Amino acid sequence: MATTHSPDMKSSPEPSSARIEIKDDEPAYAPDTLTDNGVSEPTVTPRPPIDYSSAGAFVTSVWRRFASIWTKRFVLSLLAGQVVSLCITCTNVTTTELVMRNWALPTTQTFFLYFSLFIIYTPYTIYQYGFKGWGKMIWKDGWKYFILAACDVEGNFLVVKAYEYTTLLSCMLLDAWAIPVCLFFCWVYMRPKYKWTQLLGILVCVAGLGLLVASDQITDKDWPALNRAKGDVFMLVGASLYGFTNATEEFFVRKSPLYEVVGQLGMWGTIINGIQAAGLEHKDMRTASWNGATIGLLVAYTAAMFILYTVAPILYRMASSAYYNLSLLSSDFYGLLFGLFLFHYTVFWLYFIAFFVVIVGLVIYFWSATPEEQGKLDPKAPEYIERKRDDGNQRVAGQV
Repeated sequence: MATTHSPDMKSSPEPSSARIEIKDDEPAYAPDTLTDNGVSEPTVTPRPPIDYSSAGAFVTSVWRRFASIWTKRFVLSLLAGQVVSLCITCTNVTTTELVMRNWALPTTQTFFLYFSLFIIYTPYTIYQYGFKGWGKMIWKDGWKYFILAACDVEGNFLVVKAYEYTTLLSCMLLDAWAIPVCLFFCWVYMRPKYKWTQLLGILVCVAGLGLLVASDQITDKDWPALNRAKGDVFMLVGASLYGFTNATEEFFVRKSPLYEVVGQLGMWGTIINGIQAAGLEHKDMRTASWNGATIGLLVAYTAAMFILYTVAPILYRMASSAYYNLSLLSSDFYGLLFGLFLFHYTVFWLYFIAFFVVIVGLVIYFWSATPEEQGKLDPKAPEYIERKRDDGNQRVAGQV
């Protein structure tokens, strides 16, 4: 995770928003404002208006609106979304390879992820807060992170179990349920005002998912269901937990340092996941194939998930957790690319159209809205921290 800097412990009044009048012949622009802690915070500016007075004016205004979308923040959000989508594909491929090598321990598999997050980000949190401050943070706020970690662990577990019982088609469609759940909890936490173009962008992205599902059906990549009803329930509950954890983590990282949130997720996740793995998979651990190939695949899986869990909260800050979920809809396209070389899949033309539709939906999502409007970014160390190390770094991860 990129090193973050937490502003002073005492909260400061919000900077007043600049009132900007946008004329048809001027681009939407406003200088950055500085908080009391010296952190540059971009001023939210509206998109250039669409001019319907004539055909020429309409085309010109549409182009100006389109050009205004491609800010540094949006481009980085788009790229980060594809990075996490690629990471998801890597985890799917490595999990498939592990199962083919007689290593099917889904809970044990994710234990290494949470443990790696814990040993990387928790020591840095202690470095920043001091051991006493870190302990006080656990005492006062640990319960929130425990709930976040528990939902994340069980969401991962239920989704993996769903694939064992239901069909690929059901899994792909029901997994999209995480999007409306995430939108709902984002509204509960941060009260963003969703614009109709954002809802249109979601529909376009889901249409791209529909094309991917159709492609898998046409190319016969589905499998028979062992217990479809049971698997569908697992997937719905797992997707709901995904949507809740994504929105909750976004709410946390917008108010607290990234290393605190991710470190606590890793610590509580290690404890919860370790207990669950010991209870459910202790017998299978002895019969699984432990060799160089499986250990290498476990390392690759953990590395991909570590990158995902590091980049995702930064993407939450740059755009939103809803945008993160929409970006994941392109993962099947990357799965096809891996499958061409590893599993000898055949290329079907509809995959490329589906990928293009998802990317178009991601652009439409911010056609009227801006990433800055999705939630206030003001991370601070907890007020009860008595000693906060100041390393002179005024940059905040995700603030671009």
